[in-house]
Amino acid sequence: MQKIRLMALGGLDEDGKNMFVVEIDDAIYIVDAGLKYPNETEQLGIEYIIPDFTYLIENKERVKAIFITHGHDDVMMALPHLLKEIDLPVYATALTAKILQDLFKRHKIKKPVTIIKRRDTIKIGKQIVYTFPVMQSIADGVGISFDTEYGQIVFTSEFIVDYDFMNPAFMMDINAFFEMGQKGVLCLLSESAGASRVGYTSPRHRISDRIEPILEACEERIFITLYKQNLFRIIEVLDLAKRYDRRVMFYDDDQYRLLHYMEELGYYKVPRDLIIPRSDFNNADEDVICVISGSGNEVFKLMNKIAIGDDPYVELRSSDTVIIASPVVPGTEKEASNMENDLYKEVVSVIKIKAKEVLSMHASIEDLKMMLFMLKPKYYIPVKGDFSKLIANADIATSMGYKPDKIIVLDNGQFATFEDGRLVSTRDFIELSEQMIDGNDKLDVQGMVLKDRETLSTEGAIVVGVFLNFKTKEILGGPDVQSRGVIYLKDADYIVNQVGNILMNTIEEMVQNGTYDNIQTRMEAKERISRYILKETGKRPMILPAIVEINFKD
Repeated sequence: MQKIRLMALGGLDEDGKNMFVVEIDDAIYIVDAGLKYPNETEQLGIEYIIPDFTYLIENKERVKAIFITHGHDDVMMALPHLLKEIDLPVYATALTAKILQDLFKRHKIKKPVTIIKRRDTIKIGKQIVYTFPVMQSIADGVGISFDTEYGQIVFTSEFIVDYDFMNPAFMMDINAFFEMGQKGVLCLLSESAGASRVGYTSPRHRISDRIEPILEACEERIFITLYKQNLFRIIEVLDLAKRYDRRVMFYDDDQYRLLHYMEELGYYKVPRDLIIPRSDFNNADEDVICVISGSGNEVFKLMNKIAIGDDPYVELRSSDTVIIASPVVPGTEKEASNMENDLYKEVVSVIKIKAKEVLSMHASIEDLKMMLFMLKPKYYIPVKGDFSKLIANADIATSMGYKPDKIIVLDNGQFATFEDGRLVSTRDFIELSEQMIDGNDKLDVQGMVLKDRETLSTEGAIVVGVFLNFKTKEILGGPDVQSRGVIYLKDADYIVNQVGNILMNTIEEMVQNGTYDNIQTRMEAKERISRYILKETGKRPMILPAIVEINFKD
């Protein structure tokens, strides 16, 4: 009798950071390892956030493999950090494997990726794992299914149903879902990002209908912002460029590398006669489509840099048209707003494609209903989305006749335990903390670094220092007071003087009492100065007292 436990280390009640754990008896299998972008107002200086791997590290001898379903940051960018902690086999389709190898090089990781087919059967020990093709915004996307005694555990990954786009690297295999449904599905885990949108996503996910009239009406240059990994939309733009005989300049070299991988794998024929290398780009050209792409904030920062005239390659002209086709995602709001504001200052024509007008390539209500109809799972677990989206997804299952005890809405770190083919518990939890990445290093997970950064950004800082004789504790120099972002020194001499006096008085008092200790004295002075500054200014700046002790040789 198999014991099965399912749990997410990320991706529930949040956008991104997707990572799911499947335990079948003593073996652990992982599906995806992604990032999410930080809240720019609360997580200052953070590059991205990844899942907490503590549980996996503590049980690393049981971890058998990880499957990466596609090449998006929210499902793969945490993988290098995991591999630095645990050495385990990595499985991915051909395009995803190429993207992962580029990622590994940046992190100086030497790790092979086992390449699997979009529809494949993989045996890991006694465990059988199936992959099946799903359609999403990047090629080579797959879902994952684990075979058990009581039916399959199916992860759909991101998907839409589109019968018109016939590229085999993108197409969904409907037959695979019917076959899984006939075999029997114990549990279906399906995405929730579009669970509140009525109808099917297709054909409302296409931008061609919005861009084509612009190409017809505009003979000048066109700039378009796109997410680098949304190859579906990149191909849409290239197909329109061919139709209208427009040349295309990809600003991002990584974008062109992705297209080269597509061509190398036989997934797409790049129209090289239309492509202008960035190094050959001429600002005087008129018939060019300039594709400005990147991941997350990158695309908005790059377009903003061009908008303010701070780019070495491209200079905007008033005759240019800028199409914003990269919808705002959580964590990019500030940069997107800055970009849009600066574009309007340049008096260029700005056309913004809104998320309600062209849908992201995630399953909408009817797509999700179709999946439930084909697979007929015994249990349903909504995943990938904030809590309101998880509940909206659960409501879809309810509308399909599922009883509440067959629908499982989990939190990150919460286990769903199955025995003898039925759910027996959701009571087990593990504590998780967000792992914040600042450059290449993890930050203090308790948040002290972030609290200091927030204080500096909103309240400022005061640095006050003195020099002491190490032996006699006599004050030799100072106090010197520096203020940044708190008060204007020339207008507040009395405050500056009093701050210095507080530090000196604290030192003298503790020396006289015989309680002087450098660290304790600085802490006491910090507390007294903080109270004084709050009383005088209403602010709570960061206070940094410095006591430098000089040891003179006899």
